[in-house]
Amino acid sequence: MPGNKILGIDTSNYTTSVALYGDGEVVQKKKLLPVKPGELGLRQSDAVFHHTQQLPSLMEELMEPVSDKIEAIGVSVRPRDQEGSYMPCFTVGASSSRILAAALHIPLFTFSHQAGHIAAALFSAGKLSWLKEENPFLAFHVSGGTTEALWVTPKNGRLQIELAARSLDLKGGQAVDRVGGMLGLPFPSGKYLEELALQSKARFSIRPSMKGADCSLSGVENQCAALIKKGTSKEDVALFCLLSVEAALTAMGEALLKERPGCPILFAGGVMSNSILRKDLMERFDASFAEPAFSADNAAGVAVLAALAMQSSKGGGGICSHP
Repeated sequence: MPGNKILGIDTSNYTTSVALYGDGEVVQKKKLLPVKPGELGLRQSDAVFHHTQQLPSLMEELMEPVSDKIEAIGVSVRPRDQEGSYMPCFTVGASSSRILAAALHIPLFTFSHQAGHIAAALFSAGKLSWLKEENPFLAFHVSGGTTEALWVTPKNGRLQIELAARSLDLKGGQAVDRVGGMLGLPFPSGKYLEELALQSKARFSIRPSMKGADCSLSGVENQCAALIKKGTSKEDVALFCLLSVEAALTAMGEALLKERPGCPILFAGGVMSNSILRKDLMERFDASFAEPAFSADNAAGVAVLAALAMQSSKGGGGICSHP
């Protein structure tokens, strides 16, 4: 990776992540926050503690082979681009980035974790041109803390994000992790639930619970609990859970495309690394997806956004290129 680099830092509720972006390439290092067996997440005080322990060693690992100049830093400082959006875990990355930027005398660009997810997905899918064309697109962000459909309009190196639809209760990742917990799977449960579901040959007719373009996922947890009580196999319960999430996302997408027919669709967030969801939704909507390494929480997206902001401030050219 010759030439100057952009450093990205993300300290989310699940993962400590750092990345370098330059010359159309991303190198990233990340580590899940440790969760005790049987628990379905961390208290924020514990997340902050683990980030402070993990971030220095990840930075050392990322930077050890690098001799190039760091031109700017991008960091996620809040969960979403909404007023009042706040989570203590992001203060670790925010404060560390301020220190680095001050010491190196380089620009610091701040973004939401959600915007980083969208940019990482676009990079991975080879769709960074969407950020330069300034045309609206529909982005789904589906994770442990979020199930939202967003109208996204790139403008002047930033993403203007407007909420289009959401889950009214349980989030996609919460449904997956809670059902995984019922089945005795480790947390986070996504990849383990997928492994089980891929072994099922069951067929289900699922009708999602919708209110307009918004969905409700709380029934998924209850229905899976009922299936387990009836003695349904773990494999079939896992598949039912994932297909229920897929049915809700499909209904959301179909409702929103009636408002803006032909609008490009992007799926981002950790839940969207699931191969079952990816295959079916890609076929239904001709949608763009991130590869799994760029679907789960990562710092690549904020590094890409910082590069775009640098490019915009310089009047074009340079580092924010992609094959």
